[in-house]
Parts: sequence; structure tokens; C-alpha cells
Amino acid sequence: MALQRDEVVRTALRVLNEEGIDGLSTRRLARELGVQSPALYWHFKNKRELLDLMAEAMLADALPSDREPDPAHWPEWIAADARAKRNALLAYRDGARVHAGTLPTEDELPAVEAQLSALCRAGLRPRTALRLLLTVDRYIMGWVTEEQAWRQDAAERTRPPFPDEALRDLPLLSEAADVLRMTDHDADFDYGLRVLIEGFRAEIAREAGERPARSSV
Repeated sequence: MALQRDEVVRTALRVLNEEGIDGLSTRRLARELGVQSPALYWHFKNKRELLDLMAEAMLADALPSDREPDPAHWPEWIAADARAKRNALLAYRDGARVHAGTLPTEDELPAVEAQLSALCRAGLRPRTALRLLLTVDRYIMGWVTEEQAWRQDAAERTRPPFPDEALRDLPLLSEAADVLRMTDHDADFDYGLRVLIEGFRAEIAREAGERPARSSV
């Protein structure tokens, strides 16, 4: 039976969870699939394209391609998508590192267009709408990269970070110690996400104010 692209991608995700992104090589992947390395290049041109396909697969179940963004409730679906993407990336070892730098595949472009359409109907210009999507995506990537590194360090740490005695003479940091220690990743992620969305609410109002008023005639 001929090797299928989906089988290649799913095997690559399994190797990722076992070895991390630094241990993911075409040689290792070919060995897992029982083929020679050149056979893989029928399905992707290079490792960058493989990572794009892996990133797409990570999000496929979390973000169904047939979802229909609602312009009347854009903050809600932007936030829901962001939380789903974060959870999808956290489900894989080095998930954020795989996704960082990826470009939408051709199969993903219609979904991006649908999001842009909804945001434009909500009041944004196309360039601003795309900047919103990219800004939120990059926030997610940065956040998950830090969160995964923090969780890995926490598993190896022998004592709690920033013990109380280290903060004894630092009253402001002491008051915010739970944030400093990242005791609630979900709440901290949602806080930053809300601030981003509120910023784009203001941008919608600003761009609406710059548009020439429609003639009543």
C-alpha cells in the first residue's frame, strides 16, 4: 500500500511527542514508517513544509474548517479560537515550536478568508483584520512557548520559584506573587487575550470614525 500523507504527518506527531522537535528528523521518521528517506519527499518538499502540515494537523480537530465566524460576536469567537489553539498546542511536546514560523497551507486559506470577511463586516479594514489574526496567533505562540518551558522547568525544579523569603522586602511583587509564579496559566492567558481584544475594539471604533459619512440623499 502506498504511503499516505496523513500517515506521515500522524507518525511525525508521534515522534515529536517521543523525541521533541530537536529529535524529529526525516531519517527517524522514515525509519518509523519503514521506508527510505526519499519516499517522504513525495509528501513534503522539506522539513519546513512538514512542520506546516504538522501544525495544520494539530489544529484540525480543535478548529473545524467548516466553522462560520459571526461578525456580530467576533470577540467571542476570536477568544474561543485562541483558547482552542492554546490547548491544541499544549497537547503536543514542543507544540508551539512546531507552529512558530509556519504559514497557512492552501487547505487552510478559505478558513482565513472567512475570518477576514467576518472581521471586515464587523468594521475592520482587511489589513487591520489580518493584523488582528496575526497578533492573536503570535500571542498564543509566545505564551505557549513560555508555558511549556515553565512546565518543563517546574517538573525538574527542586524548590518553589521565588520563595517568600526572597520577596520579603518587595511588597509589590509579594502582592502579585501568584502571577510571578504562574500559579494560574489559564487566568493569566485570558487576561492578556482580553487586553488584545479590547485594543482591537478601539481600533474598530477608530477606523469607523475615519470613514466618510454616507450621503443621506
